[in-house]
Amino acid sequence: MQITTIGLDLAKHNFQVHGVDAAGAVVEKRRLRRGQVLSYFAKLPPCRIGIEACATAHFWARELCRLGHDVRLIPPQYVKAYLKRGKNDAADAAAICEAVSRPSMRFVPIKSREQQAALVMHRTRDLLVRQRTQLINALRAHLSEFGLIEAQGPSHVRRLLESMQTDATVPDLVRETLTLLASMLEAAQMQIEAIEAKIAKWHNDNPTSRRLATIPGIGPLIASAITATVADASAFRSGREFAAWLGLTPRQKSTGGKQRLGRITRKGDHYLRRLLIVGAQTVLLRSKAARAQPWIQGLLALSTGAEVSALLGFQNSLAAGSVVGDQPAA
Repeated sequence: MQITTIGLDLAKHNFQVHGVDAAGAVVEKRRLRRGQVLSYFAKLPPCRIGIEACATAHFWARELCRLGHDVRLIPPQYVKAYLKRGKNDAADAAAICEAVSRPSMRFVPIKSREQQAALVMHRTRDLLVRQRTQLINALRAHLSEFGLIEAQGPSHVRRLLESMQTDATVPDLVRETLTLLASMLEAAQMQIEAIEAKIAKWHNDNPTSRRLATIPGIGPLIASAITATVADASAFRSGREFAAWLGLTPRQKSTGGKQRLGRITRKGDHYLRRLLIVGAQTVLLRSKAARAQPWIQGLLALSTGAEVSALLGFQNSLAAGSVVGDQPAA
């Protein structure tokens, strides 16, 4: 009996295979070691393979596609509904096999090597920015214990360090220790600038990313992140579907014909959503033409006092230079 559909449960070393034929009968249950995976699938005739969209999934999907198989990546939350009682590798593979055969199932487009390389740059930059923020906060906190303070924002840290060197009340031990943190901060800043230059070059070489950058509030950083994250934009039927995928649409609790909408779901890619919100806030606060749009005026009219205060705080942060990221067009 020929295998037509396979559920493949990925792991670091042990991979579980669950295969069925055209009638849905189970014809294969097997555990494979990492080195056996490609040789096993190379012997099989082309079939549909379901994989959870988890770590290493895109790599294995590309490798299996080269062997002629039809590989589908499934969001893990969609697989959970087909998992029977008792979780183990065999049950997971069976649930994946069942989920991939559903006609209404939604799949994750497979990312290319180039797209994943761009995402590595973005993830590394995001990590370095967080480390830079930690170093700045540490310097501020330690020096405030000795009466040295400065205005917020990375641009004012240099003055804070100069005050540390000239202030006689700062102990030599503190000065020597914080000089180490200052050198780490300078190195992190140089690394961030180097990665941002690579992201800008990738953006300039990619026509899709350049086209996205024509949208107000979207610059090389956001455009390259969207291009690298969304492997196939045709998977979304509308802009609202894309917004729902990002978690920007309201959460529904509707029943009995009554529509109840709550706050945004906050599901989806956190990094993309954060960049888009920062870019939109920047346009709203810096562009008079954008604020003049009727639909934006309607949103501002519905904003609560807390939301307006948050926007004003964000504007003050921009003026002080304390916001790291996309400004004014990320």
